[in-house]
Amino acid sequence: MEKLKWYQLVLKYLHEHVKMALTFALFTAIYAVVFFLYDLEAEAIFYAVVLCVLVSIVILGAGFIGFYGEYRRRLLILNDIQLEFENLPEADTLLEEDYQQMVRALGRINIEHLTDWQKERQESLDYYTTWAHQIKTPIAVMRMTLQGEDTEEHRELLAELFRIEQYVEMVLSYIRLGSHQSDFVFQECDLDAIIKQAVHKYAAMFVRCRVSLVYEPVEMTVLTDEKWLLFIIEQLLSNAVKYTREGTVTISVSPEQVLSVADTGMGIAPEDLPRIFEKGFTGYHGRADKKATGLGLYLCRQTADKLGIRISVRSEVGKGSTFFLDLHKERPMPE
Repeated sequence: MEKLKWYQLVLKYLHEHVKMALTFALFTAIYAVVFFLYDLEAEAIFYAVVLCVLVSIVILGAGFIGFYGEYRRRLLILNDIQLEFENLPEADTLLEEDYQQMVRALGRINIEHLTDWQKERQESLDYYTTWAHQIKTPIAVMRMTLQGEDTEEHRELLAELFRIEQYVEMVLSYIRLGSHQSDFVFQECDLDAIIKQAVHKYAAMFVRCRVSLVYEPVEMTVLTDEKWLLFIIEQLLSNAVKYTREGTVTISVSPEQVLSVADTGMGIAPEDLPRIFEKGFTGYHGRADKKATGLGLYLCRQTADKLGIRISVRSEVGKGSTFFLDLHKERPMPE
């Protein structure tokens, strides 16, 4: 519930007591008319009306003080309603008491459902985390086997195995980002070292797809979490190579610490641009590529938000896309 201004509270209070005020005013008018018909002095009638108005103001003022106190107590309860729904203020009427019983019943049902959901979610997270770690063993064995002989078939299988590894890493990142336990560690990091890790990981993919990489190293440090910034850059490089049939991918960093990943690929349709960071959205090119998951850019945005990084994109169909990461270290740290 949004906290109301003082004048809004006054209007709410007057609105709740408007019937009583009108009734009181009607009775005062009736007495005034009766006194007038009996030829009482106008001064006596005036004094009586003034006294009635003053008494009304005192009563309404005292009532408003109690009204404001109850409003403050309700605000405190609402700020922690999941724990305080059993400690509602004492009901003044039977109707209020019935409503409070309904609220308490709904609160207990909600806690039961929340407990069950948390238990199921934790079991699901434990299962997928275990699966993601266990699947790495057969992947490593397959990689060692395929690297034993350099053939065209083995190179194709290694490329597909690399994609499997990417999907596994994406699953782990999805689980970690959705967890309440944060593993973010903010420190001054060498930006070149992070970028080089990502480039090294995708070097074989660049060669296989015949895409050139343009990158001029910069001597720059940024305040961030190395592992999660690396994850974002890897996802951007993966998309850049994936949707660039020929040409180049360019990584650059401006003096203002804005990192950009630009490609000369297919570009993004204008109608897709506002939604590319949505969960599960694949866009026109994603629908053409049946293997697209629509999770890569979604995870980039989620990670960037947690790192306090602003991510944006500029694209033109047929000419390519450029993704921007604002790494300026004077930004406020996320809570």
